[in-house]
Amino acid sequence: MASASIGPGLHSVIRHASVYELERDSEIDGLRVLIMRLWPRGVRRERVDVWLKDAAPSRELLDEYNHAGLTWQEFERRYRAEIVEQRPHVLEQLKALEREHGSLILLCHERIPPSEYCHRLTLAALLSSAT
Repeated sequence: MASASIGPGLHSVIRHASVYELERDSEIDGLRVLIMRLWPRGVRRERVDVWLKDAAPSRELLDEYNHAGLTWQEFERRYRAEIVEQRPHVLEQLKALEREHGSLILLCHERIPPSEYCHRLTLAALLSSAT
């Protein structure tokens, strides 16, 4: 699981993990926030504290990335625009949850080796820059 400190002098942390791998590391502290539009198969509801569907990329953007050859760089640019321009309430909700709980764990189904990409990394970066 990876983490990013949110700002200088702040004690809150935003981490990210695969919802499938999180169970193996049960000592991780933080509010578990699922950032997918659809509930992942085989995942029990008690493994997630908050399901924030609006934090996920749009279906159209995911389809273009997964099936139409959209590059990661273009996907990330468009996902950032979706969140910042169309759904700024997502950042506000996540910042409020962070203030209330001190630490968040952004979850989706992707298991990321270091050479791959996931929208939760982009969202964590947006949250880091929003402070």
